[in-house]
Amino acid sequence: MPGADVLDLHRERHRRRRDLRALPALLVEAVRLCRRAAPREFALTLGLQLLGATLLGVQVLVGRWALQEILAGDGKAGTDLRGAVAPLALLAAVALVGSFSGAIRQQRLRLLGELVQRAIWARLLDVSTTVDLTTYEDARFYDRLQRVTTNAISRPLAVAQGLVGIVGGSVGAVGLGVSLWIISPVLLPLLVLAAVPLFLLSRRGGRTEFAFALAQTPAFRVRDYLRQTLTGRDDAKEVRAYGLEEPLRRRYDGLYDDYVGALRAQVRTRIRLALLGNGLTALTVALTLGGLLLLVGRGTLDLADAGAAGVAIPLLGSRLQQLVTGAGNVAESGLFLEDLQAFLAIAPAAAARRPTDPAPEGFSVLRAEGVGFRYPQATTDSLTGIDVEIRRGQVVALVGENGSGKTTLAKVLAGLHTPTAGVIRWDATVVAGAAASGPEGSGPGGTGVDPVGLRAQVAVLFQDFAHYHLSAHDNIALGRADRPSSREEVRAAAVRAGADGFLQRLPAGYDTPLTTELHGGSDLSLGQWQRVALARAFRRDAPFVILDEPTASLDARAEADLFAGIGDLMAGSTVLLISHRFSSVRYADRIFVLREGRLDDSGTHDELLARGGHYAELYTLQAAAYRDDA
Repeated sequence: MPGADVLDLHRERHRRRRDLRALPALLVEAVRLCRRAAPREFALTLGLQLLGATLLGVQVLVGRWALQEILAGDGKAGTDLRGAVAPLALLAAVALVGSFSGAIRQQRLRLLGELVQRAIWARLLDVSTTVDLTTYEDARFYDRLQRVTTNAISRPLAVAQGLVGIVGGSVGAVGLGVSLWIISPVLLPLLVLAAVPLFLLSRRGGRTEFAFALAQTPAFRVRDYLRQTLTGRDDAKEVRAYGLEEPLRRRYDGLYDDYVGALRAQVRTRIRLALLGNGLTALTVALTLGGLLLLVGRGTLDLADAGAAGVAIPLLGSRLQQLVTGAGNVAESGLFLEDLQAFLAIAPAAAARRPTDPAPEGFSVLRAEGVGFRYPQATTDSLTGIDVEIRRGQVVALVGENGSGKTTLAKVLAGLHTPTAGVIRWDATVVAGAAASGPEGSGPGGTGVDPVGLRAQVAVLFQDFAHYHLSAHDNIALGRADRPSSREEVRAAAVRAGADGFLQRLPAGYDTPLTTELHGGSDLSLGQWQRVALARAFRRDAPFVILDEPTASLDARAEADLFAGIGDLMAGSTVLLISHRFSSVRYADRIFVLREGRLDDSGTHDELLARGGHYAELYTLQAAAYRDDA
């Protein structure tokens, strides 16, 4: 991620772009967005809008014809009005077609907005599921994600409505303008000139709305988190136990009060701009109607032309306002579209940097050479100068105090984080780090090994593993999501993890949703959940397995059984084990001791104890708790 927020740059750019030159580019982007998402619905909606707008001008001219026929008899009783039947019938038919097209257009516009929203969400998910894992450690990424996901709900429909409004307003204004020009050219200029200040007012409203959303994003994220904490099942027990309902609620209400206060100010600003715009439109229409009366009084216009013009002037005023409002909506949404485009650009940029060489099929030796890693926005490295060697089929362990870098190193070795220094090799191939691919690495500018293919050969069980609100079968089958998993394969993994017994006893067996938030679902204890997550790792059937505190929620007997048989359970795989319990790792083929992000020592359990270093100190402290003479 770049060091500066892309939106900070956008705000500076928006300060400089206060003219009308930005509107064409925004219109092009809005059209492209709608056409990509729903070409058929977009074309149909625009066609219906064009039809309705064209019919307005036709109605004025047909109405004029009808008035001429009615007034031809000078209003005398018994006048033959058969000549007015045709224009009146045509006027009714035009009005009927216009109402039908308007009703259909409204529903099609709703569908268009939903399809555009779906397309945008698909692209947002493409970004959120493909960016580098370290991106999720950056608060600025979450701010951008919050903005685009919040506005993805409403802005697509606003863009579609704005485009339709522009088309309808433009065509309607042209049709009515032509009709009014035919009746009296002198009545047209004032209405047309009034559109310019109307657009500027609408543009101003759009900029204030974007600035408001930008300023409120960080507080919105905190407020949303507090709301989830106060309503979430997992947090409810601690919230009740510590009596956090009132303090968290006060904080939530305070943030909401601040938001409502800012919203009131924003609403007042938008109301002032709207009143000014509507007042300008009303004044322009009134002045034009006054000009119409003046022309009638001078005998310049007959009553039929005056009647038709009297209908056309307010209609033209409303269409010009529709045009300006539509342009303003697109301009306002365009600011959010630029925000969206900046966010979506993350994925192609990441894809362009992503290595593409196929990953090697397993390894005989995995080496970390001088590996360092620093999280975004951090001021110090989490890992520094790590040199580790793991051989195929070994069970190796990472130990160290909290914050020593064990989980971070595991993520680097798993291909989830890219080292900021050093390299990771699978045999002679550099699979991650500064160098590229090839037996000895091709150096900077090479393509490198595909990380997705690399991760496909790694199974990871993190201590904060996911609890998927899916069936028990699906929770395990996700270990090999790249292909369907049979009942037998899923159950075999569950048996290896010791989960088959309690899963069989669920109300619907393996088809039971593992959450009480879904109908027919059941929840599991934390220890049972850990066995399900372990079964998911077994189902992956990967040559390299990383187990991060895999027994943290298991009882002592289950833990002892698991570690006693880990070699058999993981037969054929290389296992990296992370644990705070030294009794669990003492039988590992090799133990790596981390301290403050550096490799402090390595060796077998007996070798490390004999050296009397940091490992021996920690082991002695932990063992003392089980001795009577401690």
